[in-house]
Amino acid sequence: MRRDGRIRPSSRAKRGRYGEARSTSAELRSAGRTNASAPTWVLPMTRLGLIAGNGKFPFLVIDAARAQGFEVVVAAIREETFPEIESHGAASVHWLSLGELSKLIDTFKAQGVTRAVMAGQVKHKQIFSAIKPDWRLAKLLLSLGTRNTDSLLGAVAKVLADEGIMLENSTALLEPLLAKTGVLTKRAPSAQERKNIEYGRVVARHLAEYDIGQTVVIAEAACVTVEAMEGTDATIERAGELMRSLELASVREGEASTLSRALTVVKVAKPAQDMRFDVPAYR
Repeated sequence: MRRDGRIRPSSRAKRGRYGEARSTSAELRSAGRTNASAPTWVLPMTRLGLIAGNGKFPFLVIDAARAQGFEVVVAAIREETFPEIESHGAASVHWLSLGELSKLIDTFKAQGVTRAVMAGQVKHKQIFSAIKPDWRLAKLLLSLGTRNTDSLLGAVAKVLADEGIMLENSTALLEPLLAKTGVLTKRAPSAQERKNIEYGRVVARHLAEYDIGQTVVIAEAACVTVEAMEGTDATIERAGELMRSLELASVREGEASTLSRALTVVKVAKPAQDMRFDVPAYR
Protein backbone atom coordinates (compact mmCIF):
# COMPACT_ATOMS: atom_id res chain seq x y z
CA MET A 1 0.00 0.00 0.00
CA ARG A 2 1.49 3.30 -1.02
CA ARG A 3 1.25 6.40 1.11
CA ASP A 4 -1.27 7.85 -1.32
CA GLY A 5 -3.60 4.97 -0.44
CA ARG A 6 -3.29 3.03 -3.70
CA ILE A 7 -2.81 -0.71 -3.44
CA ARG A 8 0.39 -2.30 -4.61
CA PRO A 9 1.25 -6.01 -4.48
CA SER A 10 3.68 -6.22 -1.73
CA SER A 11 5.56 -7.04 1.34
CA ARG A 12 7.82 -4.10 2.11
CA ALA A 13 10.36 -6.31 0.53
CA LYS A 14 13.97 -6.22 -0.50
CA ARG A 15 13.27 -3.23 -2.55
CA GLY A 16 16.03 -0.88 -3.55
CA ARG A 17 15.43 2.54 -4.95
CA TYR A 18 14.15 0.79 -8.06
CA GLY A 19 14.28 -2.55 -6.40
CA GLU A 20 13.33 -6.10 -6.87
CA ALA A 21 11.02 -8.24 -4.85
CA ARG A 22 12.69 -11.24 -6.33
CA SER A 23 12.27 -13.67 -3.44
CA THR A 24 10.11 -12.02 -0.82
CA SER A 25 6.94 -13.90 -1.69
CA ALA A 26 8.79 -17.21 -1.75
CA GLU A 27 10.49 -16.47 1.57
CA LEU A 28 7.23 -15.55 3.25
CA ARG A 29 5.45 -18.61 1.92
CA SER A 30 8.36 -20.81 2.96
CA ALA A 31 8.35 -19.23 6.42
CA GLY A 32 4.65 -19.87 6.73
CA ARG A 33 5.11 -23.53 5.83
CA THR A 34 8.04 -24.18 8.14
CA ASN A 35 6.88 -22.24 11.19
CA ALA A 36 4.90 -24.74 13.21
CA SER A 37 3.80 -22.09 15.73
CA ALA A 38 1.70 -20.24 13.13
CA PRO A 39 -1.77 -21.83 12.90
CA THR A 40 -3.39 -22.34 9.53
CA TRP A 41 -6.61 -20.57 8.61
CA VAL A 42 -9.58 -22.33 10.16
CA LEU A 43 -13.12 -22.20 8.75
CA PRO A 44 -16.01 -21.88 9.17
CA MET A 45 -16.51 -18.83 11.30
CA THR A 46 -18.48 -15.64 10.82
CA ARG A 47 -16.76 -13.19 13.17
CA LEU A 48 -13.12 -12.20 12.92
CA GLY A 49 -11.19 -10.12 15.42
CA LEU A 50 -8.67 -7.60 14.12
CA ILE A 51 -5.95 -6.11 16.31
CA ALA A 52 -5.16 -3.02 14.27
CA GLY A 53 -1.88 -1.12 14.27
CA ASN A 54 -1.01 1.82 12.02
CA GLY A 55 -0.83 2.00 8.25
CA LYS A 56 -3.23 0.67 5.62
CA PHE A 57 -2.74 -3.03 6.31
CA PRO A 58 -5.73 -3.21 8.72
CA PHE A 59 -7.97 -1.59 6.11
CA LEU A 60 -6.99 -4.25 3.56
CA VAL A 61 -7.81 -6.98 6.06
CA ILE A 62 -11.27 -5.51 6.70
CA ASP A 63 -11.97 -5.29 2.98
CA ALA A 64 -10.82 -8.86 2.31
CA ALA A 65 -12.66 -10.30 5.32
CA ARG A 66 -15.94 -8.58 4.43
CA ALA A 67 -15.62 -9.78 0.84
CA GLN A 68 -15.51 -13.33 2.19
CA GLY A 69 -18.52 -12.83 4.44
CA PHE A 70 -16.89 -12.16 7.80
CA GLU A 71 -18.01 -9.62 10.36
CA VAL A 72 -14.92 -7.82 11.61
CA VAL A 73 -14.53 -6.72 15.23
CA VAL A 74 -11.68 -4.22 15.44
CA ALA A 75 -9.53 -3.69 18.51
CA ALA A 76 -7.96 -0.36 17.56
CA ILE A 77 -4.75 0.63 19.36
CA ARG A 78 -5.17 4.21 20.48
CA GLU A 79 -1.47 5.03 20.08
CA GLU A 80 -1.24 3.61 16.56
CA THR A 81 -4.43 3.00 14.58
CA PHE A 82 -5.62 5.51 11.98
CA PRO A 83 -8.95 7.09 13.09
CA GLU A 84 -10.43 6.48 9.61
CA ILE A 85 -10.91 2.86 10.62
CA GLU A 86 -14.11 3.95 12.38
CA SER A 87 -15.82 4.37 9.02
CA HIS A 88 -14.36 1.45 7.08
CA GLY A 89 -17.16 -1.06 7.41
CA ALA A 90 -16.20 -3.08 10.47
CA ALA A 91 -19.02 -4.55 12.55
CA SER A 92 -17.64 -2.65 15.55
CA VAL A 93 -14.53 -0.72 16.57
CA HIS A 94 -13.25 -0.74 20.14
CA TRP A 95 -10.43 1.61 21.15
CA LEU A 96 -7.90 0.53 23.74
CA SER A 97 -4.42 1.44 24.87
CA LEU A 98 -1.39 -0.61 23.89
CA GLY A 99 -1.04 -1.62 27.53
CA GLU A 100 -4.60 -2.94 27.98
CA LEU A 101 -4.20 -6.65 27.29
CA SER A 102 -7.04 -7.61 29.63
CA LYS A 103 -9.41 -5.18 27.92
CA LEU A 104 -8.47 -6.70 24.56
CA ILE A 105 -9.37 -10.17 25.79
CA ASP A 106 -12.60 -9.01 27.43
CA THR A 107 -13.64 -7.13 24.28
CA PHE A 108 -13.14 -10.10 21.99
CA LYS A 109 -14.90 -12.46 24.38
CA ALA A 110 -17.88 -10.13 24.71
CA GLN A 111 -18.09 -9.94 20.90
CA GLY A 112 -17.88 -13.70 20.43
CA VAL A 113 -14.46 -13.60 18.74
CA THR A 114 -12.49 -16.85 18.81
CA ARG A 115 -10.20 -16.16 15.83
CA ALA A 116 -8.23 -12.97 15.26
CA VAL A 117 -5.41 -11.45 13.22
CA MET A 118 -2.85 -8.76 13.94
CA ALA A 119 -2.35 -6.26 11.12
CA GLY A 120 -0.51 -2.96 10.95
CA GLN A 121 2.63 -1.68 12.55
CA VAL A 122 3.02 -1.28 16.29
CA LYS A 123 6.30 0.49 17.00
CA HIS A 124 8.48 -1.59 19.30
CA LYS A 125 9.65 1.53 21.08
CA GLN A 126 6.07 2.11 22.29
CA ILE A 127 6.56 -0.72 24.77
CA PHE A 128 9.25 1.38 26.47
CA SER A 129 7.37 4.67 26.28
CA ALA A 130 4.76 6.15 28.57
CA ILE A 131 2.17 3.37 28.23
CA LYS A 132 0.82 1.91 31.45
CA PRO A 133 0.62 -1.89 31.21
CA ASP A 134 -2.30 -3.53 33.01
CA TRP A 135 -1.59 -6.36 35.44
CA ARG A 136 -1.73 -9.02 32.73
CA LEU A 137 0.69 -7.28 30.38
CA ALA A 138 3.00 -6.30 33.25
CA LYS A 139 3.17 -9.95 34.31
CA LEU A 140 3.91 -10.98 30.74
CA LEU A 141 6.69 -8.39 30.35
CA LEU A 142 8.33 -9.52 33.58
CA SER A 143 8.31 -13.13 32.38
CA LEU A 144 10.25 -12.44 29.17
CA GLY A 145 13.90 -13.27 28.92
CA THR A 146 14.28 -10.92 25.94
CA ARG A 147 11.91 -8.24 24.70
CA ASN A 148 12.31 -8.56 20.98
CA THR A 149 9.31 -8.68 18.64
CA ASP A 150 8.94 -12.44 18.39
CA SER A 151 9.21 -13.12 22.10
CA LEU A 152 6.84 -10.29 23.04
CA LEU A 153 4.14 -10.90 20.44
CA GLY A 154 4.56 -14.66 20.74
CA ALA A 155 3.83 -14.36 24.46
CA VAL A 156 0.76 -12.22 23.75
CA ALA A 157 -0.43 -14.83 21.24
CA LYS A 158 -0.08 -17.54 23.88
CA VAL A 159 -2.08 -15.53 26.42
CA LEU A 160 -4.83 -15.03 23.84
CA ALA A 161 -4.81 -18.74 22.96
CA ASP A 162 -5.12 -19.64 26.65
CA GLU A 163 -8.26 -17.49 26.67
CA GLY A 164 -9.71 -19.25 23.62
CA ILE A 165 -8.69 -16.64 21.02
CA MET A 166 -6.41 -18.03 18.30
CA LEU A 167 -4.24 -15.73 16.21
CA GLU A 168 -4.25 -16.59 12.51
CA ASN A 169 -1.66 -15.72 9.87
CA SER A 170 -2.00 -12.01 9.14
CA THR A 171 -1.77 -12.53 5.37
CA ALA A 172 -4.27 -15.42 5.25
CA LEU A 173 -6.88 -13.28 3.49
CA LEU A 174 -4.41 -11.26 1.44
CA GLU A 175 -2.42 -13.80 -0.56
CA PRO A 176 -2.97 -11.90 -3.85
CA LEU A 177 -1.19 -8.85 -2.39
CA LEU A 178 2.05 -10.65 -1.59
CA ALA A 179 4.93 -9.52 -3.80
CA LYS A 180 5.36 -11.62 -6.91
CA THR A 181 8.72 -12.70 -8.30
CA GLY A 182 10.36 -10.13 -10.53
CA VAL A 183 10.77 -6.39 -10.94
CA LEU A 184 7.80 -4.37 -9.69
CA THR A 185 9.02 -0.90 -10.64
CA LYS A 186 9.38 0.99 -13.94
CA ARG A 187 12.89 -0.27 -14.57
CA ALA A 188 15.17 -3.02 -13.35
CA PRO A 189 17.96 -2.21 -10.87
CA SER A 190 21.22 -0.94 -12.30
CA ALA A 191 24.40 -2.95 -11.85
CA GLN A 192 25.36 -0.91 -8.77
CA GLU A 193 21.86 -1.16 -7.30
CA ARG A 194 21.88 -4.91 -7.84
CA LYS A 195 25.22 -5.11 -6.06
CA ASN A 196 23.75 -3.10 -3.17
CA ILE A 197 20.72 -5.40 -3.05
CA GLU A 198 22.83 -8.56 -2.96
CA TYR A 199 25.06 -7.20 -0.20
CA GLY A 200 22.10 -5.76 1.72
CA ARG A 201 20.28 -9.07 1.68
CA VAL A 202 23.24 -10.79 3.32
CA VAL A 203 23.47 -8.13 6.05
CA ALA A 204 19.70 -7.90 6.60
CA ARG A 205 19.30 -11.66 6.94
CA HIS A 206 21.88 -11.73 9.72
CA LEU A 207 20.11 -8.80 11.39
CA ALA A 208 16.71 -10.50 11.07
CA GLU A 209 18.06 -13.78 12.39
CA TYR A 210 18.51 -12.18 15.79
CA ASP A 211 15.11 -10.38 15.57
CA ILE A 212 16.77 -6.97 15.87
CA GLY A 213 15.31 -5.49 12.70
CA GLN A 214 14.63 -6.39 9.09
CA THR A 215 15.87 -3.34 7.16
CA VAL A 216 19.28 -2.06 6.10
CA VAL A 217 20.20 0.90 3.91
CA ILE A 218 23.15 0.48 1.55
CA ALA A 219 25.25 2.92 -0.52
CA GLU A 220 28.12 1.81 -2.76
CA ALA A 221 28.02 -1.69 -1.18
CA ALA A 222 28.54 -0.11 2.25
CA CYS A 223 26.04 -0.44 5.08
CA VAL A 224 24.82 3.05 6.05
CA THR A 225 22.15 2.23 8.65
CA VAL A 226 20.50 -0.82 10.20
CA GLU A 227 17.06 -1.04 11.77
CA ALA A 228 16.56 -1.60 15.47
CA MET A 229 13.80 -0.37 17.78
CA GLU A 230 13.15 2.85 15.83
CA GLY A 231 11.45 1.09 12.90
CA THR A 232 11.91 1.07 9.13
CA ASP A 233 10.85 4.65 8.34
CA ALA A 234 13.23 6.14 10.90
CA THR A 235 16.05 3.90 9.64
CA ILE A 236 15.61 5.24 6.10
CA GLU A 237 15.38 8.85 7.33
CA ARG A 238 18.56 8.41 9.38
CA ALA A 239 20.40 7.14 6.30
CA GLY A 240 19.28 10.18 4.33
CA GLU A 241 20.43 12.54 7.08
CA LEU A 242 23.81 10.82 7.21
CA MET A 243 24.27 11.12 3.44
CA ARG A 244 23.33 14.81 3.55
CA SER A 245 25.88 15.45 6.28
CA LEU A 246 28.59 13.75 4.21
CA GLU A 247 27.67 15.86 1.19
CA LEU A 248 27.84 19.07 3.23
CA ALA A 249 31.23 18.06 4.57
CA SER A 250 32.50 17.53 1.01
CA VAL A 251 31.22 20.98 -0.02
CA ARG A 252 32.92 22.65 2.96
CA GLU A 253 36.20 20.97 2.10
CA GLY A 254 35.83 22.00 -1.53
CA GLU A 255 36.21 18.49 -2.83
CA ALA A 256 33.63 16.48 -4.72
CA SER A 257 32.99 13.02 -3.37
CA THR A 258 34.04 10.11 -5.57
CA LEU A 259 31.29 7.92 -4.08
CA SER A 260 27.64 7.95 -5.06
CA ARG A 261 25.20 9.07 -2.36
CA ALA A 262 22.35 7.02 -3.87
CA LEU A 263 20.75 4.77 -1.27
CA THR A 264 19.28 1.29 -1.63
CA VAL A 265 16.81 0.07 0.99
CA VAL A 266 16.69 -3.68 1.60
CA LYS A 267 14.05 -5.29 3.80
CA VAL A 268 13.75 -9.03 4.34
CA ALA A 269 11.55 -11.54 6.11
CA LYS A 270 13.01 -13.28 9.15
CA PRO A 271 14.57 -16.72 8.58
CA ALA A 272 11.67 -18.31 10.50
CA GLN A 273 9.07 -15.59 9.93
CA ASP A 274 5.99 -16.04 12.12
CA MET A 275 3.22 -15.16 9.71
CA ARG A 276 0.90 -14.15 12.55
CA PHE A 277 2.67 -10.86 13.18
CA ASP A 278 5.41 -8.45 12.09
CA VAL A 279 5.23 -9.53 8.44
CA PRO A 280 7.22 -7.01 6.36
CA ALA A 281 4.86 -4.80 4.34
CA TYR A 282 5.26 -1.94 1.89
CA ARG A 283 3.23 1.14 2.88
